[in-house]
Parts: sequence; structure tokens; C-alpha cells
Amino acid sequence: MNVAMFGFLHESNTFLKAKTQYEDFRRVSLTRGSSMLERWSGARHELGGMIAGCAESALKIVGGMAGLALPSGTITAEAYERIATELIETLQEALPLDGLLVALHGATVSEHYPDADGELLRRIRQIVGPTLPMVVTLDLHANISPAMAKLSTALIVYRTNPHLDQFERGREAALLLRSILAGEVNPVQALCAPPLVLPISCQYTAEDPARQLYADLEKVLTWPGILSASVAMGFYFADVEEMGASFVAVADGDLALADRASRWMATRAWERRGCFDPRLPDAASAVKMAIHSRNQPVVLMDIGDNVGGGSPADSTILFQEILSQGGRNAMVILCDPDAVQNCVAAGVSNTVTLEVGGKSDNLHGEPVAVRGRIRSLSDGIFVERQVRHGGWGGGNQGITAVLETGEKHTVVLTSTRMAPMSLEQVISLGIHPEEKDILVVKGVVAPRPAYEPIAGELILVDTPGVTSNNPARFKFQHRRKPLYPLESDTPFSTLV
Repeated sequence: MNVAMFGFLHESNTFLKAKTQYEDFRRVSLTRGSSMLERWSGARHELGGMIAGCAESALKIVGGMAGLALPSGTITAEAYERIATELIETLQEALPLDGLLVALHGATVSEHYPDADGELLRRIRQIVGPTLPMVVTLDLHANISPAMAKLSTALIVYRTNPHLDQFERGREAALLLRSILAGEVNPVQALCAPPLVLPISCQYTAEDPARQLYADLEKVLTWPGILSASVAMGFYFADVEEMGASFVAVADGDLALADRASRWMATRAWERRGCFDPRLPDAASAVKMAIHSRNQPVVLMDIGDNVGGGSPADSTILFQEILSQGGRNAMVILCDPDAVQNCVAAGVSNTVTLEVGGKSDNLHGEPVAVRGRIRSLSDGIFVERQVRHGGWGGGNQGITAVLETGEKHTVVLTSTRMAPMSLEQVISLGIHPEEKDILVVKGVVAPRPAYEPIAGELILVDTPGVTSNNPARFKFQHRRKPLYPLESDTPFSTLV
């Protein structure tokens, strides 16, 4: 059986002014054919899982292409068309095919296509026809549109946040495709998207309230005739009509069963909607708590500057608060290429006075003046050997400088944005994070596998920014109305 494998993965934060370019994909990963297979074989990513599942199932991957970029702003029309065109050309070269495996994010937005994932599936269907089996994997933060559900044979969504099961979901997709091609199953799927927005701080799947969503999913998987089930908690940093939580069920030839299963999960979530109402400390309160805590290091999760949600990684709000309250021995990582160049020019062991961070926009604080000794300069490349959010085995934060201040603060200055998924990001720089009193971590859920093992205490902080915890802080123009909790009197309904 000949199959092709494709990936187009980007989490698009439409509230960012800067757009995502073609070069942003090429800088991270953009591969075709044998280069794609070499890049992703063995990776703890859904693409790696697809490759492994195909090998296990005697499915031959005869072509494909995969591109992904870091979460960032809306994709430019030029970049989207260029990548989509290359993907379709690669698909045409691979024909004829017995089936397709496609890895999408589900919250991808381009300038011309708010539902960029659905548009790509539409273009694929134009080439392969309406009946060719196509199994699609999605990120847990997907905003699933009716088009995605209609154009795919089956949708399979990650089940963990942090995303530690990507390989398993890719493998599941390949095994399901094998069963379809063997004539063993006839999948039909249903989507139920209630008018529900879930704050990002409530999306940790190992704890309630999110854990209850996945307990319901596990029950559905035991129903006779159900082939797969998924929960997508949505991505409200993308201002699109389908923004919000959604539920998918795939049944073996029984559409009524699939519809009943997806609606049951959605109804159960709706009944518990009041549980998704976090009360988090602001920056001043959180820093005060950290300074007086006896459980060092205290990890402060900077939700408003969540790099994994597309933020600029240069918010100074928590660092400024630490300085104002007289905190000591903190570590903060800021993306500031200009400051890095100043450190490179000054050289290791020299003392510099710099203004760092707060340069991307007016939402993430002002630049902070620091005086410190340049402890080290690095190429910023590191390797992570454990399974981490995103399936990555390594990272590159660009030329990186480490400053040590008189207050024992460690300020890490990077040249490119890096989501804090791995302690190797700082260990590779000679930093021992467990020896700090306060660690400012620019994320919400994804960094937890890395930082929880060394944390004495972990505090989620309601900081402002383009990844704010509170959906009400955003000025939406395209979302459907009403949505809970943005409209408290929202009745239960589904996205048609």
C-alpha cells in the first residue's frame, strides 16, 4: 500500500502584529521526500509516530513534505501560498496513492484564510478526490472547523497537555489508516463544538478541571463501535469563527453513534463550564509570594508572555517587579538580539550596563536597566534527550549571553525566541536552575515536565500580554457569539 505523509504545523496568534514568513518555516524545519523521512524518523513527534506506524503496518511512504514554524503571528499570504503550492506539487508527484497521513496544527491562520488548515485539506481533496482515505492529526489546541471534519476521513487529536503523546497519536493515525485500507473498518466521524472557551491556565490535562474532559474521552473509547475520540481545548489567541473547545468521535460505519459520543463529551464539558474559572495572582502578588516563600526555587509562570502561544519572549513585567520588591537570586530569560550583540562586542568577563527586554511592543513592559558581568557567550544550541512538549530533541536559541548582576540575578539573553520546554536550555549555559530562588518561566503548561521536578513551588501568574489567561482581554472581531464565559448567559449550541 502506497501512502504519502504531509505536515503543515503552525499555531497562529492573530493578535501579534508581526506576521509569519516563509523563512520562519525554513529556519525551523521544511523538508521533502527522503529528507523529510530522515528528519522525522525516530522523533517523538506525530510525524515520527506516523513513520513508525507505517513501518509497523507495511505501508510504504512514497512521498511527502513537512513544514513547521514556532508559534507566531498570522502567516502571510505569500508564505502560505508558497508552502501550500509546494505541498500540492509534492502530492501530485506521489500519485497514485492508496491513502494519506496529514499532520496539521488546527489553529493555523493565514492572511487570506482564517481556516488555513481546512483550506489546505480542501486543496488536497481537489487532487485526490472525495473518497481517498486521509487520516489527520491535530494539536490539542486546535480550533476545529466543520471543514476539517468534513474533508478528513478521521481526525485524531493529542490527548495530553503538555503534549507528550504526539508520537502515539501519529502511530495511531497510521494504524487506523492501515485498518481502513485493509477493509477492516469504515470510519465516520462527528464534530460537536459547543460555545465554550477554556482559559489556558485550566488546560493542564493531569489536573482538574481538564482531567475530567479526558476521563470522559476514555469512557467513550470503551463504547462498542468507537474507533477514536478526541478533545480539542481550542486556541483563543486566534480570532476566528471556530475558536473554542470541540469534541470529535470516530465510529465504525455508525454516524449516529459518532454523533452521540461527540455530543455526550461536549455536554459533559458544558455542564462543568463553571469549573474553568481560575483565580490567579497578578505580577505584584505573585512576586511577593515568591520572595516570602520557603520553598525555593519558586517557578513563576509568566502566562502573558507564553512563548509556546506565540508571545515575543521579552516581557519584563515580572523581572521589573522582582527588582522593585528587592528580590534576589532570580533567573529570567529574555529574547533581545540587540542586547546580545552588545554583550558579544564587550566580551566575556567584562561588565556592561544594558537595557534589556520590553522592546517588541507596548504590551509586555518597558526595557529594564541592568548592570552585570558577562558570564558566558554561547551559540545557543542544546540537546534534550527526554520526551518533551512538541516532540523536540533539541533547540537553538541563537547566540546567547548570560549576565550575572550584583543582586545575584542571572539574566539570559537570547537572539531568537525559545519556548522553555527543556532545562537543557539553561543547563547547557552552565546555569544550575535549582540553585536560584526565583525562576521566571515564559509559559503555562508546556514547561511543567522540565521545571516541576526542581520546583519548590509553582505559581501561575496572570500577567498581561498577547497570551493573556483572560479571554476577555482580547478584542475579537471574527469569533462567533455568544461564547461562554465572554457572554455569561450563553445557551448551549453547536457550531454548524
